[in-house]
Amino acid sequence: MTHVVSQTLRQVSGRTFSNSACRQVENKVAAKQKLFQEDNGVPVHLKGGSKDALLYSATMALTVFGTGYVVYELFRAAMPKKSE
Repeated sequence: MTHVVSQTLRQVSGRTFSNSACRQVENKVAAKQKLFQEDNGVPVHLKGGSKDALLYSATMALTVFGTGYVVYELFRAAMPKKSE
C-alpha cells in the first residue's frame, strides 16, 4: 500500500505545470502604439474613444461638484451661527 501511494505521489509531483493560456491572444500593442502616437490634435487621455471621453467628463463633473461643495462648507463653517 505504501509503495502505491509513494509511486502515485512521485507521478503527480513529476508533472510539469504550465501557466500559459490554451489559446493564443492577438498582440495589439503595435496598433495601440500607432493610435496613441498619431498626431491628430486629440489629447492623449481622449484617444481611447468614447469610453475615455465619458470617464473624463465624469471626472471633471465630480471635481467641479466636489470643489464647489468644499468651498460651500468652508464658508458655512466660517460664518457664525445666528442665535435667536
